[in-house]
Amino acid sequence: MVHRLFQVLLFIVVGTFAYALMYSNVKPEKIHIELFKPAEQTIRATKTVEDTYKTEQEKEEVLKQVADVYTLKKEYAKNKVDLIASIFDSAIEVHEETSEEALKEDEKAIAKTDAQKVSILKEKLTDEVNKDIEESVFLALIQADEDELNITKDLTITAVNNVMSSRIAAGDVENAKKRAEEELRYTSISNDMKKAAISLARSAIIQNVFFDSEKTEEQRTKAVENVEPVRILQGQVIVKEEQLVDREIYRQLELAGFLNTEKTIYPYLGLLLFIVLTLIAFYYFFYSSTSKKEQQHNQLLIFSLVFVIALSMMKIFSILAGFQHSDLVYFFPGAMAAMISKMLLNDRLSVAMTLLLSSYGTIIFNGETPSNLDYSMGLYIMFSGFAAIIILSRDNFKAKVLSAGSLLSVVNVAFLFSLLFIMDGHYSKMEYVYYSIAAIVSGLSSAVLTMGLLPFFEAGFGVLSTIKLLELSNPNHPLLRKILTESPGTYHHSVMVANLAESACEAIGANGLLARVGCYYHDIGKTKRPQFFIENQITGSNPHDQLPPRTSRDIIIAHASDGGELLRKHKFPKEIIDIAEQHHGTTLLKFFYYKALKQDETVQESEYRYPGPKAQTKEVAVIGIADSVEAAVRSMQQPTPEKIEELVIQIINDRIQDHQFDECDITMKELSIVKSSLCESLNGIFHSRIEYPEFNKLEQKVEA
Repeated sequence: MVHRLFQVLLFIVVGTFAYALMYSNVKPEKIHIELFKPAEQTIRATKTVEDTYKTEQEKEEVLKQVADVYTLKKEYAKNKVDLIASIFDSAIEVHEETSEEALKEDEKAIAKTDAQKVSILKEKLTDEVNKDIEESVFLALIQADEDELNITKDLTITAVNNVMSSRIAAGDVENAKKRAEEELRYTSISNDMKKAAISLARSAIIQNVFFDSEKTEEQRTKAVENVEPVRILQGQVIVKEEQLVDREIYRQLELAGFLNTEKTIYPYLGLLLFIVLTLIAFYYFFYSSTSKKEQQHNQLLIFSLVFVIALSMMKIFSILAGFQHSDLVYFFPGAMAAMISKMLLNDRLSVAMTLLLSSYGTIIFNGETPSNLDYSMGLYIMFSGFAAIIILSRDNFKAKVLSAGSLLSVVNVAFLFSLLFIMDGHYSKMEYVYYSIAAIVSGLSSAVLTMGLLPFFEAGFGVLSTIKLLELSNPNHPLLRKILTESPGTYHHSVMVANLAESACEAIGANGLLARVGCYYHDIGKTKRPQFFIENQITGSNPHDQLPPRTSRDIIIAHASDGGELLRKHKFPKEIIDIAEQHHGTTLLKFFYYKALKQDETVQESEYRYPGPKAQTKEVAVIGIADSVEAAVRSMQQPTPEKIEELVIQIINDRIQDHQFDECDITMKELSIVKSSLCESLNGIFHSRIEYPEFNKLEQKVEA
């Protein structure tokens, strides 16, 4: 409960610090603007907004350019041709029906007969048609013979069809009639028929193109839909410093919200909600960790401190960028926090750190312009952090942080250039050089700061980093020199166990480097009485042969506690001390127990067991197995792969049955992997060798 309360309080403190740090980045700017006066500063749009006024103007301009749509009524030409043909056909019918009696002596009678024919012709036609035809036309049609009527009919229909097939607007009707008239004027028919044909053709020529409101509206709708809304884009300069603020600029500033004097709490609420959500998500992420409570406590403190340091550096860089140059932010060591988290914590937490900082970076590096988020900087921090985690995951870079920083610089340059190319900013050569320098400095400074801060974290939190482990593995370390000079057999045994344990730990995903370094020091307690351990007995005499079992027991068991005391005295990390004290767990000293049992049957087995504790981690469990296996295989006369495998299985099964792994999280599957790894390594060490002849005999063979 206390641990959980501490976590919550720590998250509240970190959240409060983050809110205070980013408060100015969301605080709305107060800008003093007056119409028809020069602007006091360059103002950029903080968000993308649509300029509805400009958009409407664009639409109006487009509508003006859309021409009215007129439709050609092709059926009008056919109707008029059919009408002209009907008139001529009716006149021909009148001729056929009318009697051919001629009243030669009375002129009046002849006129009356023509009138009768005209009357008959009109009856064949409708009143609407009759009113559009002159009387002289009827008379000419009646007086003409049938052949002439047929010829005139064809000529008139052709003229009307030719003219009506073209587009005739309302203003072009008279010109169209003149074209028909001109076409008929030079024909070979009689004058009366020519006049009649021209009159009929002129009456038939009408407007055949009409305004189509539906299609026109459809064209206008399409044109308006194709108009892209006019927008004031985020980051766009609305007015430059000392530029006169005219009505158009003033309108744009008002539209972008710079003239809104009303106070708003939304940015502050948004920031609070953002911080609360990210920290709740991370709290759940941290709470779901499988680490032990004590380890969680330490990890949370380190994570929070690294986060606060990185966040503070972000703020400093953003402030400096505001004074100097906006692109100074790319000098920020974005991978520093990820590298420290990777070295001190684990991959899981270093990835979480990178994601958290990249999201906060989009706000902090917004140039203190509310509602503006710098996504490019967020991507830069995230990619740089991930690249650092991947680089440091490689064994050859675990201790070479500066080398990792150099490689990271190359990656930073490549990624930054990818961002610049995507943004297509048309940068100059000098600007590209500037960005390259920024990316290189960012990578190298991340490595330098990591190296500089690691010792403080290691000392303050007792964290065992990769660099510290490699430092302890140096053969020139005083305690390793002590083992080598005072108990060389133990030193050789420790090196052999280290090789076995490292391979096995890496096979199951445990810390192989910790296992190796722990093995170097796991038997350092033997330096107190080296001659009592068989690997250091050069003469072959064993002092235990002269000692009672209890005394031998005390000497052997003491090497674990003696090693722990010696390591504490030299301020070694807790993980190394634990390996020295736990690698035997509570196993039984079988040899001396059975020896004592022969002397006294009342001896208790518990008296001849190591005091423990049992293995608490996978690394200690693997080291304990490797320690026993190496000693046992070394004592075999002629080790074979089958014998080695049988021995390894026996030792692991003994430890399982003795409940030596009950307090650590190693699984049966992992123990199987450990078995395979140990057998493979041992087969490589104890492989069969060729028996070479003695040197003199070999020399004689060569001479022969």
